[in-house]
Formats: sequence, C-alpha cells, structure tokens
Amino acid sequence: MPGTVIVGLDGSRESLAAADWAAGEARLRSSSLRVVHVEEVESHHRRFLSSLDEETRERWRRMPDEAVAGLVGRHPGLEIEVERLSGRPAEVLREAAEGAELLVLGSHGRGALTGFLVGSVALSTVAHVPCPLVLVRAGGEAESEAGGGVEGVGGSGARREVVVGLELSRPAEEVVEFAFEAAAARGAPLRVVHGWEPLPVYGINPVALGPDPVAEPAEEKARVLSAALRRWRDGYPRVEVVEQVVIGRPARRLLDVSAAADLVVVGRRVRRSPLGFHVGPVTHALMHHSPVPVAVVPYR
Repeated sequence: MPGTVIVGLDGSRESLAAADWAAGEARLRSSSLRVVHVEEVESHHRRFLSSLDEETRERWRRMPDEAVAGLVGRHPGLEIEVERLSGRPAEVLREAAEGAELLVLGSHGRGALTGFLVGSVALSTVAHVPCPLVLVRAGGEAESEAGGGVEGVGGSGARREVVVGLELSRPAEEVVEFAFEAAAARGAPLRVVHGWEPLPVYGINPVALGPDPVAEPAEEKARVLSAALRRWRDGYPRVEVVEQVVIGRPARRLLDVSAAADLVVVGRRVRRSPLGFHVGPVTHALMHHSPVPVAVVPYR
C-alpha cells in the first residue's frame, strides 16, 4: 500500500526498537505506519505457546496492542494500524511489503567486536522483499534515537549524515535516489562513499611507479563519482553532498565511515533465481556489523 511504512513486531527488544524507528521514519515521510505481528504456524512455536501459563499467553497476545499504544504516545498524530497474521514470518512479511514504501525489521545485537546477528527471518526477507528494507538493532543510539527524529536528525537536533555506498561501474539509481530522499527528509548531509582496493601491482615496484602510485587512479575515480552525482545534485539542491573515495576493503571502509551516521544505505541487485541469498559482500557486511540502521535497497 503506497504511503505506508511496515514494521515486523514479535515482542523482542529488537523489534520494539525497529517499531520506534519505523514510526519516526513514517513521520518524516508523512506516511502511515502498519505494525505486522505474525503468529508462526510451525508446530514447535505452538508447543512453545502451549507450555506457557495462561497469564503469560495473554500478555503475549496483548503485546501488539500495547506496543502500538506506546507508539501513539511517543509519535502523536501518526496514523498507526496493527495487523495480526499467521504463517511463516518471512513469507508473510514479504507479502505484506508488496506496494509499501519501506519494511523495517530488528536485528540482534552481539557486541561491537563480533558484530550483530541478523536473524533468519530478516535474512530470508531481505533477499526477496520488493521494497527497501531497513534493519535496526536494539541498544545504543539506534534505540534511544530511533526514527531519525522529526525535529532534528537522530532526535537530538544534530545533523547526522546519511551515508551511501556507491559502485562506480554501475551506479544504481534506486539506491542513489533513496539516499538523497532520506537526506532531504532529515535535512541532513549526504556522504557518498566509493571504496576500492588498489591492484597488487602497485606494491611491486614503487620507484618505477612513482612516489604515490594510487594518486592518479584515485583522482580518476573521484572525477567519475562527481560526474555520476551531477544530476542528483541538481535535483536535490538543498542536500549538502560530500563525495569520498576511500582506499581499502570497501565493506570495512564503509563501516568505518558510517559508524556515527543516522542511516547507511546499500544496494541489493534483484535476481530472477528464487534460490540463494542474493546480496553482495559489502551489503552482507553492513547487515551484520553496522551499529546504525542499514537500508538495503533493491535495484535492477
């Protein structure tokens, strides 16, 4: 449904943080929020519910309504609806996201050193969902400043950046447009990052190749990046754009650059095969290790 942000809610701390973030994002977009609670049909889930005492089961059943009541109080004026569905969560969420602006899910925190565990539902959903998907972790700034804030980016008035990783060989328009729209909605700067690793030849004979063998190719990549963004700058004149070409492993460098961002945006190529998990290594790394919300935007 156009003009709708959807969030999956299962009662976990991660999904509650995602719901708060989604509510803030819906306000930024002047959209409505649809909270989807999926009851699994697998027998092990039903056995788990039947093992609980009646008071706990009733509390679990009330959870979506109580969560929405909290969202209403924290986000006055936002149109919110809750929908209870049954089935396999990944499949139900994919179907629910048809025609939506955005789907938001929680990811599970495991600490700064080991990264974040992206649950099986999120992994399966992001590989096939038709709309952009944002993964939000619980804890830290992602939870306490959920939703990007309407009065100021991150809810604190600071103009925290939106960061997008861009591949120069084939810049995905869907990814770039999403990033510019997100920055414009927040009144935030947009940092466009291209990471590249020099070929091994640059380290073989530094004397023959000159004092700075990577300077020339880096400058050429910077020119290509500027050319790719020219029409987007013209289309979004109020968005402050920072262009950055970084040397090193693209995933690692994008993680470093976006560590304090409000949102980091990456792409996922849409493939025809229904099998497998179709995301590239950079997107995969951001999904598992980014401490800030990650938007995965499908493109063709």
